[in-house]
Amino acid sequence: MAESTLWWLLAGSAVVLELFTGTFYLLMLALGMVAAALAAHAGAGTTVQLIVAALVGSAAVVGWYLVKKRRDGDPSVRSMRSVNLDVGEVIQIDEWNADGTASVKYRGAQWTVIQRPGNAPTPGSYRVAELVGNRLLVDKV
Repeated sequence: MAESTLWWLLAGSAVVLELFTGTFYLLMLALGMVAAALAAHAGAGTTVQLIVAALVGSAAVVGWYLVKKRRDGDPSVRSMRSVNLDVGEVIQIDEWNADGTASVKYRGAQWTVIQRPGNAPTPGSYRVAELVGNRLLVDKV
């Protein structure tokens, strides 16, 4: 069996294994194996094929890691109106406690309210941004 055929089989196996595990990084390693198969087609020796597979596969993994790290994460499910109907509602806060919380009557119950770090606690209207545990996280309107 030709060396290129072996590389193509390994690349295909990595793709199949990725379909079962759901890790995108196996596809990046499969790219390295495809590069090694192309090197084998070009007549490179076994050592060069291994180096090409290692370099291309590693570069693809590192590149994908950096791209994924730079991208913002998914928004919190707690801040989606389709999941939590309190998100977007406006509440009136008359007074803030010294610890940065407030207590408000909302939907017939007493709620503890917090706001994003760095914001000054001033009385007024606030919009519910998300639920954090049993507290309402609010933004100034």
